[in-house]
Amino acid sequence: MRCKCCSREARNEYCELHKKAYASVVQKFEIWKHAADVSWEQYLNEIVKNPFTGAWAKEVAERLLKDKE
Repeated sequence: MRCKCCSREARNEYCELHKKAYASVVQKFEIWKHAADVSWEQYLNEIVKNPFTGAWAKEVAERLLKDKE
């Protein structure tokens, strides 16, 4: 199986690098949700727009937004 974000080998949906980024994105959403009262989609869009977001997290957020369409 291949990673949803890149062509690396993956056991599930993501390779090890994107799996860590996904876990971080999900974990930090809880903080954002309480602090800024944002939806999941708004949060993902903010991740994509933020110039300080790491590349792996940005790729995961873009994939999650694309999958939602």
